[in-house]
Amino acid sequence: MEGDLIKINEWLLPFSWLYGLGVRLRNQLFDLGLLKSKRYDFPVIAVGNITVGGTGKTPHTEYIVNLLRDHYKVAVLSRGYKRKTSGFLLAGERTGMKQIGDEAYQMKQKFPDIFVAVDKDRRNGIEQLCKANVAPGLDVVILDDAYQHRYVNPGLNILLVDYHRLIMDDKLLPAGRLREPKEGKDRANIVIVTKCPHDITPMGYRVITKALNLFPYQRLYFSTFSYKSMVPLFGTAVKRRLDTLLPEENILLLTGIAMPEQMKMDLQRYTSNLTSIAFADHHYFSSKDVRQINEKFASLPSPKMIVTTEKDAVRLQMLKGLSPEVRASLYVLPVEVKIMQGRQDSFNEKILRYVSENKRNCNVDKI
Repeated sequence: MEGDLIKINEWLLPFSWLYGLGVRLRNQLFDLGLLKSKRYDFPVIAVGNITVGGTGKTPHTEYIVNLLRDHYKVAVLSRGYKRKTSGFLLAGERTGMKQIGDEAYQMKQKFPDIFVAVDKDRRNGIEQLCKANVAPGLDVVILDDAYQHRYVNPGLNILLVDYHRLIMDDKLLPAGRLREPKEGKDRANIVIVTKCPHDITPMGYRVITKALNLFPYQRLYFSTFSYKSMVPLFGTAVKRRLDTLLPEENILLLTGIAMPEQMKMDLQRYTSNLTSIAFADHHYFSSKDVRQINEKFASLPSPKMIVTTEKDAVRLQMLKGLSPEVRASLYVLPVEVKIMQGRQDSFNEKILRYVSENKRNCNVDKI
């Protein structure tokens, strides 16, 4: 059910109050213009959240990339969390995962025809991309995880809200997982409630819609995850659909993402023999982790397999020390976003119309 993963540390609420004071002051400084937010005269789309991790930013960003890339020159700009470099960096064919971070690397591997760049300073990143020798012909910039980066005022601001961790019921850090007060949702042009169950009822839609209490200018959508066939990370094994899992098959779910609970719940629809090893988000696997993975998988009875996420796969594929058994049994489970309530065309049209109406030549020497 909605909100079922919310856990509040009541004893930390006084610290959340203090944290909230600081965040509210910062937002007021932007609202008053004392801190400057820059708006650009070409399409800039921000995809983000006001909670700590796990709302599905990367799959939703990929959805928008897929929608636009056949019609426009697209750039994705992210922070490049946990990368081993600094400053602005445009990904090329030989750019490594540690140079740009796992999410940006995944994006470039999946969409080699788009521009993918990283920069903690989003304004500098946008301005670098707009140089003709950096991203020639650029039409639209998509900012990944930039909802709190208010130094940029995007033309289209998309807020993601996890169905299992609704912002109306959560608390500010550190007692809860909110990065800023729930009123921060008012800056969004589009709000998407993500990770919804496939069988959500009409009453469920109405309850969440009323609780979010959006303004008339905001558009609300609901999305769910759809899984494609599992792909072997190593070797030449054939792809497998989830519905081919055997009742007696043992699944080891290996994740290093913020909120693996949704994936666990989805896999449990196909098997009751699920074991999980969960590391922190963006985790770089160590030799100790490799031993743990090898030993845990070896302890499971056959038939068995390992399932991991696309984001984890970019870190696992270069990892040394995995046993031959693990390498032969390791599958990646790709995920796609589906807009619910038959409103996919409506959502697509809103994105396409925004880009079409605001299309400008980005490649100028100065902005």
